[in-house]
Amino acid sequence: MKKLMVLALFAGGMWSCSQPKPEEAAPVETKPQPVEFSDASYTDLCKQTLVSLTNKDPDAYVSNMADNAIYRFNNGDSIAGKPAITDYWNDRITNVIDEISFSDEVWLSLKVNETTQGIRPGNWVLGWYRVMATYTKGQSMTQNIHTIYHFDASGKIDEVIQYLDRAPIISAMPKTK
Repeated sequence: MKKLMVLALFAGGMWSCSQPKPEEAAPVETKPQPVEFSDASYTDLCKQTLVSLTNKDPDAYVSNMADNAIYRFNNGDSIAGKPAITDYWNDRITNVIDEISFSDEVWLSLKVNETTQGIRPGNWVLGWYRVMATYTKGQSMTQNIHTIYHFDASGKIDEVIQYLDRAPIISAMPKTK
């Protein structure tokens, strides 16, 4: 019986050694996802824009913008070019807004790798936050705003899309006669 057991173990060992080894799988070429999370440094730049407005510093606000940047509002209005965007915020801070601050911020930084549904590739940052503004000779206003930022290949903001409700802004602004 011992001999039979040794013979069975020997035969099993020989059989296992003689089996062909499985072929190594060829490396799979991975394609990037259409959309993935992006570098947090883009979010940091967008957060700095809000700090710049709180500090009433429009030059700092546009410092990370491309010369050909476009600022779009949800009502279809837009401002084209860094100088025009600077002039707009200079006027708002000097003549319209007395104080402005932001809270309850939520940020999402994404990298779009392929054009999909009309969204162009590149780094995008989506921001949701509450804005509190006091207008010169007017009232205060608080609302939630959603802002989308796109970055060009050199890491500059080349598009800002802002979704807000103009009604609270208009009712809080100084009344003109």
